[in-house]
Amino acid sequence: MLFNSYIFLFVFLPIVLLGFHQLQKVGIKAALLFLVFSSLVFYGYWNPNNLILISFSIICNYFLGHFLQRNRKSKTLLFISIGMNLSCIFYYKYIGLFSDFLELVSDYSLSKDEIILPLAISFFTFQQIAYLVDSYQGKIKKGTFLEYALFVTFFPQLIAGPIVHYSEVINQFKSFKDRISWTNTFIALGVFSIGLFKKCVIADNLSGIVEIGFKGIELGQTTHFIQSWLSMLAYTLQIYFDFSGYSDMAIGIGVAFGIQLPFNFNSPYKSKNIIEFWRRWHMTLSRFLRDYLYIPLGGSRKGEFRRNVNLMATMILGGLWHGAGLSFIVWGGLHGAYLIVNHQWAKYGFVIPRALSALFTLFCVAIAWVFFRAPSLEVALDFLSSLFHFTPKDFTYTLDHSLIFIGLVGAVVFPNVIELFFTKNKNFQYLLESEKKEKAAYCILYSLMIGLALATSIYFLNKPGEFLYFNF
Repeated sequence: MLFNSYIFLFVFLPIVLLGFHQLQKVGIKAALLFLVFSSLVFYGYWNPNNLILISFSIICNYFLGHFLQRNRKSKTLLFISIGMNLSCIFYYKYIGLFSDFLELVSDYSLSKDEIILPLAISFFTFQQIAYLVDSYQGKIKKGTFLEYALFVTFFPQLIAGPIVHYSEVINQFKSFKDRISWTNTFIALGVFSIGLFKKCVIADNLSGIVEIGFKGIELGQTTHFIQSWLSMLAYTLQIYFDFSGYSDMAIGIGVAFGIQLPFNFNSPYKSKNIIEFWRRWHMTLSRFLRDYLYIPLGGSRKGEFRRNVNLMATMILGGLWHGAGLSFIVWGGLHGAYLIVNHQWAKYGFVIPRALSALFTLFCVAIAWVFFRAPSLEVALDFLSSLFHFTPKDFTYTLDHSLIFIGLVGAVVFPNVIELFFTKNKNFQYLLESEKKEKAAYCILYSLMIGLALATSIYFLNKPGEFLYFNF
């Protein structure tokens, strides 16, 4: 079930919101149970068979976490617990890559044709690995099974994040009353509408420009270099508006239920360097990689050389998390190299104007996205070659290309939902709760903007497109 579908917007979400708000008046357990059940219905809508895997994962990890909380000195149990989770990801996501390697070095091969990747396995597995490590480190205490089940399955963030820490939501599950208000409902609608607009109006309509460039290279066609540049820029914007749109919708739905999920995007294309980019892009994955991979590897504590090795290893594994293929490894390796160069640049104190630095950072990010989008390493390299291969083939500018300019302005100029709704300055929430004279005028303005965004998005719902990160 997609957020950007009629059945979700006009059937599932209204029923779940209405049922939840009524049941939380009866009792917290009834509300939690209803949310868990609704989330499992949401997840099982794609493939009911996946419910077996996620249910087994939840039960096993809940009790493993309980044992780790009671036996915090047992590293063996921690490694076994993490290994069990990683083995599931390996089987479903990487068995094909492993089989290809076996065929390359020997005559043996593994059957992989009937393996179907379960939806969101990377997200809910990483979330539970963090729970296990935090349990071992004594950062959390045992909660009820119902609370843990909701922590894993809460449908706004289940499919594509944000990756949530147990400690961030467990206290919110114990009481909803203080966080359910007309103000928060209005904010939830605003954040969700902006996210839906990003996905339906911008990201989905950029897909055609992306497809022309990458599909043409894949089919061996000669692509005009301007078309290649526009396709690269279009994908750079498509993946941002697609994924940040999903995250905005997830946060908005969470607020409607009185639950504040962590932010995942903070205008990453405004970053002045790659270090800042990874603090703003997919923030919960960056946090996970830092806390549970980079720092355990030694971080920057063991010298500059070791830091660089740790950065490269972390980013390559981050690339592999997204997909089993050489192009994802190259994508991660590129970002690892970017980070190493960035650290060296900062070490020697080189300074360039912020605008120029931000433009160069965006260019480097866009180049790396080519490997992320291309179906193979060969296609990626051919695409990069086409960017600098001046061909006599005609290029025709269409109205669709103007969406690239609109997307760039939206990504690098406009404020994001954090700035609009959640900072402590004069934002939407401040105005709603204040007694200022301008309150009414601003509320009317925001209402018109939100209404226009929502109406336009619904107009484009005829052909709802899946979110790009569903594949990861």
